[in-house]
Amino acid sequence: MTAPLLSVKNLVKHFPIQGGLFGRVVDKVHAVDGVSFDLAAGETLGVVGESGCGKSTTGRCILRLIEPTSGEVWFDGKCVTAMDKTALRAMARDMQIIFQDPYASLNPRMTAGAIVGEALTIHKLTKTASEYEARIVNLLETVGLNGDHMRRYPHEFSGGQRQRIGIARALAVSPKLIVCDEAVSALDVSIQAQVINLLEDLQAQFNLTYMFIAHDLSVVEHTSDRIAVMYLGRIVEIAPARQLYVKPLHPYTEALLSAVPIPDPRVKRKRIVLQGDVPSPVNPPTGCHFHTRCPIAQHPLCSTEAPTLKETSAGHCVACHLRG
Repeated sequence: MTAPLLSVKNLVKHFPIQGGLFGRVVDKVHAVDGVSFDLAAGETLGVVGESGCGKSTTGRCILRLIEPTSGEVWFDGKCVTAMDKTALRAMARDMQIIFQDPYASLNPRMTAGAIVGEALTIHKLTKTASEYEARIVNLLETVGLNGDHMRRYPHEFSGGQRQRIGIARALAVSPKLIVCDEAVSALDVSIQAQVINLLEDLQAQFNLTYMFIAHDLSVVEHTSDRIAVMYLGRIVEIAPARQLYVKPLHPYTEALLSAVPIPDPRVKRKRIVLQGDVPSPVNPPTGCHFHTRCPIAQHPLCSTEAPTLKETSAGHCVACHLRG
């Protein structure tokens, strides 16, 4: 087997909470609590879960937009977490991100051309002004915009068009990996479909690898090769997309899937309603983080020992004492 393009090993990110007169660290938020997975070249990994479960923080730690507390990130055979700033800047050409909010992620004082071309200037990818402009026009047209849009400002575009500019910006440096951080969640449903189709076309055209972060399981169902389900900073299940939807193993995954609407009114699905609220990441439950809401938690280990991801079938792993 070929080595994975991206390998994340026991990634942890704790945010300190400061308080008191002198701003001492009084506690910490367990945003990411020991995440591990591999991602092959050309593959799409969907990462799903409730808001606040650590999806976006995981993606940003991988790119080192946020410094991880501990753990390792290996990309293309190199340890990203051990790189200095110079090496990390060079590596940034191969690892890009598309942000969630197309309104906040674009500088309102820069034209679309300047936004897309900024990375070309930083990494010195073009030699002449004409080559620079031609490259920007090509990128805008690749994502479905017109070349003359390069002189417009962000406020002159719709939300879907702004997200296309964000995609063009990510493509400018010819990356290998793109982290799509809730890239379609702020868009209308019809526009979501267009952007998802665009991302799939770009993946086929440029052999891109995606980490597709979303909270909507119906969005990642058709775009992902594999899906990882996160709960309170941990991956509780990871499996091939079709297998996860047909035969989920973790009780939390079952609850998430039961909430996905079915367009056929003749098909009835039993809704699983979880009891209680999501625990605070400042003080997560001991043992399995999900045991306080789990409908099947009976084993003594559920509240005392954190379950590890165990492979139950080819590529299907679950972190559960009763289902593993």
